[in-house]
Amino acid sequence: MKNFDFVGIGDIVTDAFIRLRDADLHLDEAKQQQELCVRFGDKIPYKFVKIVPAVGNATNACVAASRLGLNSAYITNQGDDMIGKENIKALEEDRVSTDYVFSHTGIKSNYHYVLWYGADRTILIKHEVYPYIMPQDFTTKWLYLSSLGSTSELFHADIERYLEAFPNTKLAFQPGTFQISLGIDKLKNIYAKSEIFFCNKDEAQRILSNKEEDPKKLSDAMRSLGPKIVVITDGPAGAYAFDGANYWFVPAYPDPAPPLSRTGAGDSFSSTVTAALALGKPLEEALLWGPVNSAYVVQKIGARKGLLHREELEKLLASAPETYKLKTI
Repeated sequence: MKNFDFVGIGDIVTDAFIRLRDADLHLDEAKQQQELCVRFGDKIPYKFVKIVPAVGNATNACVAASRLGLNSAYITNQGDDMIGKENIKALEEDRVSTDYVFSHTGIKSNYHYVLWYGADRTILIKHEVYPYIMPQDFTTKWLYLSSLGSTSELFHADIERYLEAFPNTKLAFQPGTFQISLGIDKLKNIYAKSEIFFCNKDEAQRILSNKEEDPKKLSDAMRSLGPKIVVITDGPAGAYAFDGANYWFVPAYPDPAPPLSRTGAGDSFSSTVTAALALGKPLEEALLWGPVNSAYVVQKIGARKGLLHREELEKLLASAPETYKLKTI
């Protein structure tokens, strides 16, 4: 058996960041949703393109865990192509085990286009169809499950069976778009087996099919699905956590400079909290680790480059302002 501290499960992608210049934002009042607008049927100039291999929710989590000192591995699928080879190279550079990166002949690797405007982005996504495989020849302290493609429904049952076979493994669940769209019933055992669950406020409302604004009520409802600890993020406004006994508000860590790109902020928060728990930190301390990594990820292009190493993160925590602390709500 191979032994790890942290194993991620999710789809690996390559992001092509297209820095837009000639665009604007429009509020659709009926949908109460911001829309990115460019002129239809025209040639739109852009500033530059930056290709970032080996990203995706769980990918970013494995890299974050490795940089924080954990022995991490990644279970994922990709094509046996140049994009896939670049993914493996990037993971190996960050000391993430690629023993379970399955490269399939005749299938393309996932490639997304990130329309980057201001500090935010809209992503054009396409997940290829892969034969998902859950290896059984490893143990891990923590399993981190996140975004998978639309053909992965049955794969979740394999993950459940792994957790039953290895009951000492703790599950962190940060659902992706497809997992949320599956609905609660189809993933009820995943929710129930989660030691800690992460989503943002909008996702919580979608999962629960309500428009509740009170984070405590949202946390209560989410925890009723089974997770022991629920963490709901609210972007730059901070995050909320509930462990069944205590409700906390987690403030954002002060930005060292205006954000360059918010891509990966949520992933870095969730994975860093989980990594801190895997390192033996109590929940109250782990919750303060997450926003530090988020603040530095948004200073770089892509979701990996700004991820901190443990010494850097602990130094920033030590020098945090006195106002940076958990609040009981």
